[in-house]
Amino acid sequence: MKGGTLQINWHDTKPVLTLDFHPVSGLLATAGADFDIKLWLIASEQGEKKVPASTYQNSLSYHGSAVNVIRFSPSGEFLASGADGGELIIWKQHSTDTGQVWKVLKTLSFHRKDVLDLEWSTDGACLISGSVDNSCIIWDVNKGSVHQILDGHFHYVQGVAWDPLNKYAASLSSDRTCRIYAKKPQNKAKGSEKLSLNYVCQHVLTKVEPQVAEESKSAKHHIFHDETLPSFFRRLAWSPDGSFLLVPAGSYKLSPTSEPVNTAYVLSRKDLSRPALMLPGANKAIVAVRFCPKAFSLRGLGTSSSFKLPYRLVFAVATLNSLYVYDTEGVEPIAVLAGLHYAAITDIAWSPTAKFLALSSQDGYCTLVEFENDELGVPVSLSGNERVPVVENIIVIDDPEISKETKKENEAVRNADTQEMETDEKKGEVSLVNLTEKQDGKQPSPSTVITNKPSPSTVIPNKPAKRRITPMAID
Repeated sequence: MKGGTLQINWHDTKPVLTLDFHPVSGLLATAGADFDIKLWLIASEQGEKKVPASTYQNSLSYHGSAVNVIRFSPSGEFLASGADGGELIIWKQHSTDTGQVWKVLKTLSFHRKDVLDLEWSTDGACLISGSVDNSCIIWDVNKGSVHQILDGHFHYVQGVAWDPLNKYAASLSSDRTCRIYAKKPQNKAKGSEKLSLNYVCQHVLTKVEPQVAEESKSAKHHIFHDETLPSFFRRLAWSPDGSFLLVPAGSYKLSPTSEPVNTAYVLSRKDLSRPALMLPGANKAIVAVRFCPKAFSLRGLGTSSSFKLPYRLVFAVATLNSLYVYDTEGVEPIAVLAGLHYAAITDIAWSPTAKFLALSSQDGYCTLVEFENDELGVPVSLSGNERVPVVENIIVIDDPEISKETKKENEAVRNADTQEMETDEKKGEVSLVNLTEKQDGKQPSPSTVITNKPSPSTVIPNKPAKRRITPMAID
């Protein structure tokens, strides 16, 4: 593993707000406050400490404001870009005598304010976007029209995610809630045999009771940061097999008097009404998460894991100033990247071959990390494997002291939207989350730590992380 921050002029020294790899060619697209989208060819450099090389290819110029999010469609034929002022553009790739060029295909107009995040459906037919206008919109890309507006949030929608199995969608807002939407078939029109598929809110995750009850009444607390979080983004993500949802911007208090800890929550597909695990210990708020598109064979190391999967999934967790890489077989980070940027991290992306991991920052630079062949493991196919994991040490409880306010809110959601929907067990119920540490208090030793202090591309193996950031399971 090697890498570092590339000292090149990415976007005229202005903040780089988002990036994504093309799923076929592996080209890296970046965008930011200079209004442009730029394409880069990423290649390995010879030498043990060499940072991957980035070669400029061309620019996509059309936006008239800062571009906050870009995402390639699963097929790679299209690129969606969301910007300030509600701009949302679909680009299409065209083949010419001189190579591949990208041209504006259509503009999706409805958001009234800045678009902060978006994601494609697995089949590439739809998009979901989140905006400063407090709404999520599901778009019919082929028609270029609004399919559905999800307007349950009361503040900025800073992250959206689409279930790869095409049943759920999720959104995360600075109103301190995460909302889970489930697909519900509805009759399209009178006399029509066709069905339209709409999403209805099934769960709202917002508050829990502290783990440790004090003599006085234990005050319920929010499990997410409020709008003072110094980031435009709270980018959440589904695992590529759809087995769980990873949600950033968590803030958890073990007791009413304890200081809140920064965390990301893991929601199991079997029960999306409550977190199953948390990843605590980061010294700064977690603002983005992203899964590696590849699955890997188990290493058989005999380490304890909260998931029993027939393969390993790898994911990256970005705080405002550092990045942790985990896999589902172990409990400790397999790599830590720290001190790479002078301003907040804004986005992270994996290359389609899992060889490169990239992150962008408001300081105007990007970091590239390169993994050696099979360093992450031997890739395996997900097609023939069981997709839903079993999470250990989870007890679904119906605690009488659960926040009444949260129960009422979720009951209202159920009554209004999901009476006819087939749901999982105890739909809409946000149960008390008792998060008990499984560790013995020992500090984890990640296999690799990369830091830019003192050198921008220093690789320091086997150095323990300064903060513990190991998963904790529900007891």
